[in-house]
Amino acid sequence: MSAQAAEYNKYILTLKCPDRLGLMAQFSTALFENGAYVTKVTHFGDPETCIYNSRIEFDDREMTEGIETFKIKFDALAQELNMEYKLRSADYRPKVLLAVSKYDHCLNVLLTKWKGGVLPIDIVGVFSNHPDCKDFVEFYGLPFYHFPITKETKPQQETQILELMEKESVDLLVLARYMQILSDDLCTKLDGKAINIHHSFLPGFKGAKPYQQAYDRGVKLIGATAHYVTADLDEGPIIVQEVKHVDHATSVQDMIEIGHDSEATALARAVRLHVEDRIILNGERTIIL
Repeated sequence: MSAQAAEYNKYILTLKCPDRLGLMAQFSTALFENGAYVTKVTHFGDPETCIYNSRIEFDDREMTEGIETFKIKFDALAQELNMEYKLRSADYRPKVLLAVSKYDHCLNVLLTKWKGGVLPIDIVGVFSNHPDCKDFVEFYGLPFYHFPITKETKPQQETQILELMEKESVDLLVLARYMQILSDDLCTKLDGKAINIHHSFLPGFKGAKPYQQAYDRGVKLIGATAHYVTADLDEGPIIVQEVKHVDHATSVQDMIEIGHDSEATALARAVRLHVEDRIILNGERTIIL
């Protein structure tokens, strides 16, 4: 990359709107007329819902009026096309809060990838309903928040979570084997902003002890599913799934140990897709661009 190219301000634009003839020409013209130098485009027109989805990377090398003027003009087009869109600097690092209970394998992979620069995020801290991971989290120089919970104190504990998220301006909450069911109210407030890892290949074996359920059914594949959190337990839009082969000789404990890798891999991939703005929600499904 040349020194000049490195000086360009880069942006990511994601959008969805009702599909129609000439749609691409309209927003392509808007990009061209405002000097947005497009470097990457991925798109998908859903034939079932007739919704067009796109992710566009561009820079400002040809812009003469600046990004704020571009936003004003693009807002007008978005209203005309009934378009939902998000525009951000490609350099922005989303602020992420992690949650864990006792199992730390997913947390370990997330922190390792973050520390190694693979995940373009700023982790603001980790909270847990148990103290087990405190030393591990602080080893990475991150604050650890112990939020104990009982049936009676659940509302107060969730208030602590929301207050922390507001204080740290959190963009995404990641449940890295946080073994608590969030209330319907909290799920609603976190709509599209919380990712969970479920140790099963959803929609099969939802709820508790999915590996035991899988063993009891004699499955030949086990898996893990990263999905958005909704009020319906383990029913949120699926982002990433990983699977491993097993057979009749694989015990429940074997499945648990094998599954740890799938869980960590699926969750890390889902987080990266989200923070790179590659996911567009399409009802109960996700479009990955």
